Amino acid sequence: MRRDELAAFLRARRDALAPGEVGLPEGRSRRTKGLRREEIAMLAGVSVTWYTWLEQGRPINASVDVLSALARALRLDDAERQHMLALATRAPLEPIETVEHAPDALVRLITSMEPAPAYVLGPRWDFLAWNRPQSLLYPLIDRLDDDERNLLWVVFAEPNARRLLADWADQARRIMAEFRSGTAALRNDPQYIDLVDRLVAASPEFAEWWPQIDVAQFQTRLRRYSHPRAGNLVFEYQQLTPSEWPGLRVCCQLPVPGDDSAARLAAWRNIA
Repeated sequence: MRRDELAAFLRARRDALAPGEVGLPEGRSRRTKGLRREEIAMLAGVSVTWYTWLEQGRPINASVDVLSALARALRLDDAERQHMLALATRAPLEPIETVEHAPDALVRLITSMEPAPAYVLGPRWDFLAWNRPQSLLYPLIDRLDDDERNLLWVVFAEPNARRLLADWADQARRIMAEFRSGTAALRNDPQYIDLVDRLVAASPEFAEWWPQIDVAQFQTRLRRYSHPRAGNLVFEYQQLTPSEWPGLRVCCQLPVPGDDSAARLAAWRNIA
């Protein structure tokens, strides 16, 4: 599975590169999109046969130096490079712990963040805890079944969340790319595989985008919502990794200076 994923990732990145991006002529005789295998091999300084075998998923070894040269040839960013190295490693993966509850310290942390909506994600991006403003922002979070209480599932397969996110397509695709990058160590985990399979079956967009193997590091950004009660809301989305629990993530949606979204969300609660 690791070799197959690496092969698919390399093919996807090669197909996404235009010849002009690497200083090669377009050429009228070019029949395939992206670069040819021999062009990537030339740019990386490796043999065409070796690279072809790598794209075919054959059991061959590759040093970090050679993989780094390949990353440069493919114009990979930091997230893509780290993802490729994770797929290329032969080190056995550690078992992934099943976390059902957030540590009390993190629960108190997100409570202290109020009125900013905040939540804690587990290794597979399951919701482990959330504060009251998050419940106001997305009330259904309190009633989801255990197998649906997952950020990816909510974004792609829960209709209310899709309507809530004002720029759903952009945010959903970005979240998917960050999820793939942040969960590379889980690629053989049965629960992870089951989640992906269920999402492919439940969401046409997920089924279309997942094979494109986009990866991205987390970036601070604005999230906009069309809330049915509080109106149009905007928050600055931040993510923290606790040193004591590196497999967990604390996500907070901070008020934007000069904007009253948090106040309007809290006011709706007071009226209710």
